[in-house]
Amino acid sequence: MRLSRRALLAATTAAALPTASPASATERHGQLRTGFENLAATGYAALQGQRVGIVTNPTGVTRDVHHIVDVMHADNRVDLGAVFGPEHGFRGTAQAGGSEGRYDDPATGLPVYDTYLRSGRALADVFTASGVDTVVFDIQDVGARFYTYIWTLYDCMEAAQLAGKRFVVLDRPNPVTGRAAQGPVLHKEFATFVGRQPISQAHGMTVAELARLFNGEFLSTPVPLQTVLMTGWKRSEFYDAWSLPWVPPSPNMPTPDTALVYSGTCLFEGTNLSEGRGTTRPFELLGAEGIDGRWAAAANELALPGVHFREAYFAPTFSKFQGRTVGGVQIHVHDRAAYDPVRTGIALLVTAKKVWSGFGWRSDNWIDRLTGSTSVRTAIDAGAGTDEVVAGWQEELAAFRRIRKNYLLYK
Repeated sequence: MRLSRRALLAATTAAALPTASPASATERHGQLRTGFENLAATGYAALQGQRVGIVTNPTGVTRDVHHIVDVMHADNRVDLGAVFGPEHGFRGTAQAGGSEGRYDDPATGLPVYDTYLRSGRALADVFTASGVDTVVFDIQDVGARFYTYIWTLYDCMEAAQLAGKRFVVLDRPNPVTGRAAQGPVLHKEFATFVGRQPISQAHGMTVAELARLFNGEFLSTPVPLQTVLMTGWKRSEFYDAWSLPWVPPSPNMPTPDTALVYSGTCLFEGTNLSEGRGTTRPFELLGAEGIDGRWAAAANELALPGVHFREAYFAPTFSKFQGRTVGGVQIHVHDRAAYDPVRTGIALLVTAKKVWSGFGWRSDNWIDRLTGSTSVRTAIDAGAGTDEVVAGWQEELAAFRRIRKNYLLYK
């Protein structure tokens, strides 16, 4: 039954789904080619003779927005046997902190396994049960340590090693550039699913570079790893330089503008302020009941590079302050090259505490998990300004940057 379904899908979609025409795509859309495009251009040579499972989500698309699972399933050069869904699920139906569970994909008939919150031997058992030989990873990252897909990558690499599987990473751009690592470095005692290993808050790497870093520095036993790189990617360019479609990697990451601010303003998840969930501009809108224009004024007085702050009022449709009007700021980045999202996030925490007497951290000190230690929270509580807080992580950041440069693949 599976083979006839596959044959039917191939017959009915062959005209619609691209198999491997990256040259013509390059001519239409510019020089960048994703890892998937380069894999397809070889006739999927890296997967030949292998039963393949793929870790992906709605961002795993071709530049004409066909999902790569649908493309590969319809191509007889690939023996695709399973899909593994991360947080939010393979088809992206779940909100933050959720997944889709185990099911058969209606479009392809492929079994979809849930990886969310599974790691180690439990995840290795999932790979073993799927019957695949090679695990492929293709998910669009956003460049922040606490965005969970890079730790899905880490957990899947570790589990693949335990299960005796090969691991192949198909690379995609870091949408906020790969120019530099920024922000505090995680301390291992604060490791969670929003940070497994000591990397900086904004890592400035692609997923293939991170995979090499994980294999070389953090996995006790390296996994047999192959990376299929992009061509034409420049570290200094933002996502909109390449004419690639933006598919929201998660429900609250609607645009590349969201990704640009996220590595700084996600810190507000660790406070009693709204981080803009439940609005059309999550992580760009921040606020709480009782805040007025003094916050935007205080933030603008700092003259932070590349950004202005607008006094804003909004009513989230879910999450914090659901259905209630709150006051705060909207972030307007006017010079992306000069903008430092992590420094800006710290400045907003400092000024919010200064102008609003109701400011507070989440009772579980979640801010420490996001920043990677107690240092940011305790410094701000002690009255430190932005420069002092940022200075506190520079030595550890410099050490991480020295390690990071050994794993960079692009200029």
